[in-house]
Amino acid sequence: MTMVEEVRSYLLDLQQRICDAIEAADGKARFLHDDWTRPAGGHLSGDGRTRVLTEGAVFEQAGINFSHVMGASLPPSATAHRPELAGRTFEALGVSLVIHPNNPYVPTSHANVRFFIAEKDGEEPVWWFGGGFDLTPYYGFDDDCMHWHRTARAACEPFGADAYPKYKQWCDAYFFIKHRNEPRGIGGLFFDDLNEGGFEQGLAFMRSVGDHYIPAYLPIVARRKDIPFGERERDFQLYRRGRYVEFNLVYDRGTLFGLQSGGRTESILMSLPPLVKWRYSWAPEPGTPEARLYEHFLQPREWV
Repeated sequence: MTMVEEVRSYLLDLQQRICDAIEAADGKARFLHDDWTRPAGGHLSGDGRTRVLTEGAVFEQAGINFSHVMGASLPPSATAHRPELAGRTFEALGVSLVIHPNNPYVPTSHANVRFFIAEKDGEEPVWWFGGGFDLTPYYGFDDDCMHWHRTARAACEPFGADAYPKYKQWCDAYFFIKHRNEPRGIGGLFFDDLNEGGFEQGLAFMRSVGDHYIPAYLPIVARRKDIPFGERERDFQLYRRGRYVEFNLVYDRGTLFGLQSGGRTESILMSLPPLVKWRYSWAPEPGTPEARLYEHFLQPREWV
């Protein structure tokens, strides 16, 4: 089995397991299955499996995508910090997901695991893994944040004592909305350009991150999904979702890669929430639960 085949087999299985777990947690809605193929001959070819759940009992929208694309050259988002990749053909495989809950007391969550390989005749292939997961609460709970980061640390433990602190810090730095001068959420893990230790080591780490997403997220969902809420909480949730949109469209590498490489727009923008609000120069009243999000949770800190 080639490297690409081994990664593809794992990613398809991961996508199915996560879809099954989200459907079971929702208890009402089912995923729409949208399988697609791009024939060879164009700038980009490949195939994918888009899964979207909407208007569920627990989840307003959940999108879980698998894609496997190949092309003659990498887009600027991939070669900006790796100029040696220019002129190489490439294959990119990944599972990417974003879960937007109904209840404002349940956080939004995101996860992504991916593999790239870039090749050129007469030269060794260049390959790497990337991915991670992060959590975006609207009304935070210390217990949830500690559980999320404990699970992230557990995913990293077999790979050395420095793995969790390194990838936690990278996540804090990556998911930072520079034009707002605030983090998107409470972080988690982020890694990219991972090829140290060889292919099997990199694959094992990617698998561990992917496999720990459901144990990290669903216990939080179960604890918070039935908390009563009103128009005030819903309004704040929609306002804060605006930050999610801003980050994904301005900074997110996966979104930029997909759009710049001519990827499938519907699948790429599936990460955006179905409803969102913006307000001019708004700030929460001091001493409110909304203010506490900014003061306590949207501050880089050690949760475990």
